[in-house]
Amino acid sequence: MNNTSVLKRILGYTKPYLPFLVISFISAVISVAMTLYAPVLVGQGIDFIIGKDNVDFDSILPIVLKLCVVVVTSALFSWLMTLCTNKVSYHTVNDMRRDVHRKLDTLPLGYIDRSSRGDIIGRVTVDIEQVSDGMLQGFSQFFTGIVTIAGTIIFMLSINFKIALVVILITPLSLFVAAFITKISHDKFKERSSVQGELSGCIEEMVGGQKIVKAFAYEDRAQAKFEEINARLYKCGLKAQFYSALTNPCTRFVNGLVYAATGIFGAVSVLSGNGVMTIGQISTFLSYANQYTKPFNEITGVITELQSAFASARRVFAVLDEEPEVSDENGIEMKDSTGLIEIKNVSFSYVPEKPLIQNLNLTVKPGQRIAIVGPTGCGKTTFINLLMRFYDVTEGEILIDGVNIKDIKRKDLRSLYGMVLQETWLFTGSVKENVAYGHPDASDEEIIEAAKTAHSHSFIKRLENGYDTLLTEDGGNLSQGQKQLLSISRIMLTAPPMLILDEATSSIDTMTEQRIQRAFAKLMKGRTSFIIAHRLSTIKDADRILVMRDGNIIEQGTHEELLAQGGFYHQLYNSQFEKNNNA
Repeated sequence: MNNTSVLKRILGYTKPYLPFLVISFISAVISVAMTLYAPVLVGQGIDFIIGKDNVDFDSILPIVLKLCVVVVTSALFSWLMTLCTNKVSYHTVNDMRRDVHRKLDTLPLGYIDRSSRGDIIGRVTVDIEQVSDGMLQGFSQFFTGIVTIAGTIIFMLSINFKIALVVILITPLSLFVAAFITKISHDKFKERSSVQGELSGCIEEMVGGQKIVKAFAYEDRAQAKFEEINARLYKCGLKAQFYSALTNPCTRFVNGLVYAATGIFGAVSVLSGNGVMTIGQISTFLSYANQYTKPFNEITGVITELQSAFASARRVFAVLDEEPEVSDENGIEMKDSTGLIEIKNVSFSYVPEKPLIQNLNLTVKPGQRIAIVGPTGCGKTTFINLLMRFYDVTEGEILIDGVNIKDIKRKDLRSLYGMVLQETWLFTGSVKENVAYGHPDASDEEIIEAAKTAHSHSFIKRLENGYDTLLTEDGGNLSQGQKQLLSISRIMLTAPPMLILDEATSSIDTMTEQRIQRAFAKLMKGRTSFIIAHRLSTIKDADRILVMRDGNIIEQGTHEELLAQGGFYHQLYNSQFEKNNNA
């Protein structure tokens, strides 16, 4: 995506705020016009004073009053222009950030899985902020610069046509210099934005996994990794800043030549005595020459910000251009289910060249408890992802009550399941809000009853403020077991028609687990349930146990039936039993 395309998309976000842009432009015209009129008054004052022996203050007072009015008016409209451009900028990036957040909600889980979370966060925060900074400077310099250049040309041509041509012809050299340097620095700014995202991802990983870092004494290697990325950011950032920093001095040198040429030609004109120019007009002309070149300096001076803004905008638009999940706007609404699930000839792979699940067939009757076991990487969690439609099957179909899940609205489909994962997730908020996450309209009595059923009520009451206790990010002020109990309480509150339990009691002590298992037994009664478990002793009562290996169901039956077969399940069970005995 080139700079022109990026600029068009950014300007597209400013359309709703066109009135502010119009006011900003009009304010810029008035402010610059007043600024350009001031040198005329100063020149008139100089010519009025020169050649007179006695000049009293009263005679020059009208010029001084005019100058005061001009300066105040210029300042007032300059403030109004800045106010409007700020509004446009902040509203624009606010809309952009909102669109990116909405886009993330529509992207398939595969995009989140294959992207660094730190990099995604960086695009929503740092990169959009860079766009904001670039726009603030860009709009201000653009409006005032264009009007200033046009105004000074008109005023200079009205004073002296020949000297004005000298100024106009020499000044564009600064633009050619700036364009040449910009071309070199562009790639460096693009590289810098990319490395910034990589660094954000590294920091997010290290901070989020700080306990693991310390547990494995990984601090030195983590520091080395950080310093390696930081060093690359320093190098590419330094080169980008170096090349862009050349712009301003180079253009100032050219503008210095313009100012000198104006002074020389003006002085020669006055000394020739032909009356073409007065000393006051030379003063005015020099002021205009300086103001004419100033916008070129300012515009080239913000090239660094603009290049950084364009590079950041590309990263933001790259997220917005990602293919979203297939729309389910016309999908079937399904608020309840009997729990009948049919899986027909399903195949799936995360990567085309590495097939995972192949030709899977399964029928789950309403109310059955299905346990899924197998070695790590056999496809257990993938099976759950397909049921919830976090990923779409490559081939085949999954039916709920005879309806293909692709025809059901995702929101309705996922509301049919209550899911408790091994990895818990809590947000910054009260305990009450976390328990009621899936049922925000629940009463306090319902929340407390769900917590009691999940055996979390007792520890919640021991917290400083009970159910109103504020949790830190990801429940950092709770133990892993307590966080898992709160996650289970959520499901107890929503009581969906189907359940998915992925190692739901892995972080809970044995006594509490026994109580939770009884609570689950009560919750699962009459509900279709899928249970992923590594401790095979916890799934003995399942109606059917599916044994998966390499993405296929190689055995299925009850606990006793599978043991009697003496197959892979028998080996898994006995190996676990032997480990427990050895322990």
